[in-house]
Amino acid sequence: MERTAYRIVDANFNRAREAIRVIEEYCRFGLDSAALSARARRLRHELTIAIGRLDAGRLICSRDTLGDVGVGRTVDKKLERNELRDCFAAACKRLTEALRALAEVTRTGSLSVAEAIEALRYDAYTLEKDIVVFGEPAQKFARVKLYVIITSNLPAEIISLANKCSSADADCIQLRAKDIKDDTFLAVASEFVQICEAAGVLSIINDRVDVAAAAGADGVHLGQNDLPVEQARRLQLTPLIIGKSTHSLEQLRSACAERPTYVSLGPVFTTETKPGAAPVGLDYVTKAVEELAHTGIGHVAIGGITPDNINQVVKAGAKTIAVCSAVTGARDPAAVCRALGERIAALSKE
Repeated sequence: MERTAYRIVDANFNRAREAIRVIEEYCRFGLDSAALSARARRLRHELTIAIGRLDAGRLICSRDTLGDVGVGRTVDKKLERNELRDCFAAACKRLTEALRALAEVTRTGSLSVAEAIEALRYDAYTLEKDIVVFGEPAQKFARVKLYVIITSNLPAEIISLANKCSSADADCIQLRAKDIKDDTFLAVASEFVQICEAAGVLSIINDRVDVAAAAGADGVHLGQNDLPVEQARRLQLTPLIIGKSTHSLEQLRSACAERPTYVSLGPVFTTETKPGAAPVGLDYVTKAVEELAHTGIGHVAIGGITPDNINQVVKAGAKTIAVCSAVTGARDPAAVCRALGERIAALSKE
């Protein structure tokens, strides 16, 4: 390759590595995801190997920073960095642009290097998508402390409870309606989502990805016998929060391989909502939270949790608590929500 080509390769190789480093650190520190961070790091290493097949001496000798007319130039209306996610988005754009330039220019000297870089460009597109699809919902769910589940097939009751809980301290509300006709379910779910959205509360639909997507819900919760997480993601119109039920460490590890946004851990205690389910106990909560460290996957302890035993669950390591009948069956659901929210906040500070 001629000297000018080497200058272009050197500049874009540096630009690409710098961009990947931002992406890697975003996954590491922003999403706490060891898996996604490792994928970014692997991409950086593979790019270094590909460029390493060129003449290293000519590459470094072609660099002329002082004589580069592009140094110091600024662009009007460039992407502003108001938060970490803006840095990530800008890095993704720089990376794919730099990889395209590298693939084009290295083709003049080495077809094999160009083909390797072109493959990495498509890997970069896939990585960006996976980070966004996993990361955005994870960041939304990270703020959830009190998660309320409304189990009902009565539209009026669903709407009434949604209004009461969303006006209290609930951070997230799940609608669980097992025996309701689809047209009615969609209408109720749409109103449920609007109530949650107006109150700044996350809305989750149990089981039904189609209803969640059509109603514009924030997410869906899947049981062990529901659609796999990957199939659910194929149906989403925007990145959905996707929860997955787990009742054992084996199920937890299998669920983590699917990369849901969060997993539910339970039932912690005996619960009337699922009378046939054996409780997993507090020990499972503690072990599961340890397993989830640095996966970026959230958790919610669920099943038989009440104001009387919530202290035990939080002390076992749970950061997010799900309640159902303790709130929805109470004479004053809003008051119980507030009391539980205050209790969780107080326990979290201890």
